[in-house]
Amino acid sequence: MLTEEDIRVGDDMFALEEDLFMAARECFNSKEFEKTAHILRECKSPQARFLCVYSKFLRLTFPNQASEKEALDNWTYRKGSRTYDERPVNESLPSLLATLSDINNADSPDQRNEMDPFLLYLKGVIYGALRRRAEATECLILSVRAYPWNWSCWLQLGAMIEDPEEWTSLQEHLPDHPVTKMLALRILVEFNAPPETLDDSVNELTELFPHSLFIRSQKALLAYHHRDFDEAEAIFDSILEIDPYRIDSLDIFANILYVQQSRAKLSDLAQRFIRTDKDRPEVCGLIGNYYSLRCEHEKAVKYFRRAIQLDPTHLAAWTLMGHEYIEMKNPHAAIEAYRRAIDVNRKDYRAWYGLGKTYELLDMTQYALHYYQRAAALRPYDSRMWTALANCYRTLTKWNEAIDCMKRAQLCADSTETSHFLFLAALYEKIGDITTAAMYHRQCVEISQKLGKHLGEYAKSCIFAARYEIDLAANRGASTSSTEAPNLQRAKQLLEPFAGANVEETPAAEELNRRLKQIELS
Repeated sequence: MLTEEDIRVGDDMFALEEDLFMAARECFNSKEFEKTAHILRECKSPQARFLCVYSKFLRLTFPNQASEKEALDNWTYRKGSRTYDERPVNESLPSLLATLSDINNADSPDQRNEMDPFLLYLKGVIYGALRRRAEATECLILSVRAYPWNWSCWLQLGAMIEDPEEWTSLQEHLPDHPVTKMLALRILVEFNAPPETLDDSVNELTELFPHSLFIRSQKALLAYHHRDFDEAEAIFDSILEIDPYRIDSLDIFANILYVQQSRAKLSDLAQRFIRTDKDRPEVCGLIGNYYSLRCEHEKAVKYFRRAIQLDPTHLAAWTLMGHEYIEMKNPHAAIEAYRRAIDVNRKDYRAWYGLGKTYELLDMTQYALHYYQRAAALRPYDSRMWTALANCYRTLTKWNEAIDCMKRAQLCADSTETSHFLFLAALYEKIGDITTAAMYHRQCVEISQKLGKHLGEYAKSCIFAARYEIDLAANRGASTSSTEAPNLQRAKQLLEPFAGANVEETPAAEELNRRLKQIELS
């Protein structure tokens, strides 16, 4: 941690260089990064040194700079080779690490600039850009321990963490601080932790920061991941009522309104924020969602691409652009968009799921299976992931694996969802287990009748289950592998709704009634 002596020495140095720092900051705000670094080249205060090196970093990594273009060209050239990286690496960045080392070596031991939290943060950012995760994580942890209020450092540290186990192992090295709990909540949401854990974390932070809009937005994001869209929409409405100009997490709100088919509300929101700040990627994503809802997919792609131009790491724009290309019947462009989304954040399940869906549409089931497995690993409590895996296994005629996946999907799904029972019944029928298939059909009938569904929605299940009981009774004297006794009363109850009903399965029900009467008379 920084001591009072460190702060006093830093303040004294900064007072001598304040004029230069203020002039350099104006250049920095005007994006004159090279000039900023030149003005501060001789400065010794931690604030000036940070701004100097940070300006050099931005100059090297700015999208239009020659070094960044060269990194992109080299990355494209090496694609498919053993030296290929997931993302381009700027080879000019090690010189900045040497600059930071020179700063440390030039100082006297009393100044202890190695422990300056902002220089450590910058060092971690550079290591992260060089794909040196271990060094980046170490520097970032040292930075937050010295100054825990640097939220940018916490976000960078969160980006370094690849799985929940790594986060668990790092927690003992982090300070006991409220911001640590805020990052924990963000990571738990990102890794789709169990709902009970997330609820406890949200409640704890709400007690600490009862008026925090960030905590409210995380609560809305939690509801969104649980597919409770009404609750998520209500929370975002309350956030915008408190702060009508808040753009953070606006892309999530736009996704919620898209799923809710709230075209009018999405239109009002887009018109309001396009007047506020049309050059924010979240606003461009909002407008893209609006055009997507209107089925104007070309315009939607235009705005998602604009969002990416403003921020190449804007994950939602890459993923949503992939969805739009699927709608436009351009799977190859969709695959590229999803892959770029994965390059930005490998922990987001939507891009993996989108790749699986695209390859499934191309009848490349083995590829689809791989990507669905990655999505299911990231989101193990989402029934859609397991249903997609079951579909792939069914296509590959791997019936037992498909059954296991559908049982997992059933555990994660709403108990009133009948499609999983029908899927399982069909799979058991494929492997010849008619008894279990009939059981799932009966469960489908029971749930449908409790929900008051129309007979046509579950008529096939009634017919299958009734036929099973009747066949069981008809073959009672013959050898049969089933140990279950026939239940003709159950068959009658299953066929009763067809009396006077005008559905496609009515003739089959009448034929089963005739067979039932013959069995009862015999």
